[in-house]
Amino acid sequence: GEIRFGARMTRLNVEEGAVSGVEIEYRKAVERSVGGAEVGEVYEGTEVIHADAVVLATGHSARDTYEELHKAGIQLEPKGFSTGFRVEHPQRIINQIQYGKEWGPSVVTGRSATDQSNKQFFDELPSDHEEDVIAGETHPDGRLPVASYRLATDKAFDGDSNRGAYSFCMCPGGQIVPASTNPDEVCVNGMSFSKRDSVWANSALVVTVAPDDPVLDEYRSKHGVLAGIAFQREMERAASKMGGGNLTVPVQRLTDFIAERPSTSAPPSSYRLGVKPSACHEIYPKPLVKALQDALINHFEKQMSGYVCDEGLLHAVETRTSSPVRVSRDVESYQAIGCERLFPAGEGAGFAGGIVSAAVDGLMVADAVLDAFDFIQHDENEGEAGSGIGKRRNKKASVGFEY
Repeated sequence: GEIRFGARMTRLNVEEGAVSGVEIEYRKAVERSVGGAEVGEVYEGTEVIHADAVVLATGHSARDTYEELHKAGIQLEPKGFSTGFRVEHPQRIINQIQYGKEWGPSVVTGRSATDQSNKQFFDELPSDHEEDVIAGETHPDGRLPVASYRLATDKAFDGDSNRGAYSFCMCPGGQIVPASTNPDEVCVNGMSFSKRDSVWANSALVVTVAPDDPVLDEYRSKHGVLAGIAFQREMERAASKMGGGNLTVPVQRLTDFIAERPSTSAPPSSYRLGVKPSACHEIYPKPLVKALQDALINHFEKQMSGYVCDEGLLHAVETRTSSPVRVSRDVESYQAIGCERLFPAGEGAGFAGGIVSAAVDGLMVADAVLDAFDFIQHDENEGEAGSGIGKRRNKKASVGFEY
């Protein structure tokens, strides 16, 4: 196999109802070793790569690919997705909520600034704090990891009906990072370094949007099957405008978001490109805002008392939890409907919602490619015992995920 860095598919070539290859445009992108020396071949210009089969395994932000597929007549279908914000708390607050005053001081990351912040926080908690323990017992010699959490409800009321609302991709000891693919749009994501030793904890806070959702009516009438993509773009551009450009992220305290008042100040943020106190509740359609407010007040705060606080900071926006479009494929052959030998796979194609489910779907598609070209496979008894070599997976089995 060969990986070509800086290669962008600009067109899918289809002849007589079957894919015949792809057109590629190369941009400067050089893989560098740890020492900084350039390695690998550098490609330039454009190229047509002819192929007997194409596996389409894009990420869920490949909007130009969706548009190209639509233009080429490949069957697409709208898919539900979720959208909202990324919320950040000081990690010490999450430690206190999850571990209480007894065990919270036992959190150790090995990073002095983070551990000192946690220790100082618990040392300064008032003695009458509701999480205080009997006789003031704590465990300062313990070594607990930084706390994480998971929140969910299917009863987030939007003023008319209930929606799903949940935390997603929670990053303890983490950092909020840009995920924008256009300088005029703002989208954020979160990550944790392996040591999980930053002073912040972040997570997506999102609400569900169904394929036939009323909030998409306006976009559906103008953009058809690509309505979800148009909606995401508009929310990201609104966030960019509110932030003032240059990938500055608009932020709002959780308490201000619930009260629907613009934030005039903000606690420190891990986002490195700059934040601006704003009125983030004005970005999304009212039903989505109401649903998230209801989830925070009537569900999440009950699940984690102290979660809704002035130091909880929403960062706008997180729109790309999963693809809003699915590339339709045959359940038996795994080939795109209406286009032979094109195999949509993974998250961008709408068949997964994360690393593991995308990997599983990739295995299923690999088997489908082998079947399509009648590659000879060993009888299942010929493989080495316990190795799985030569054994065929059940191609017809469902991956079992809906996103």
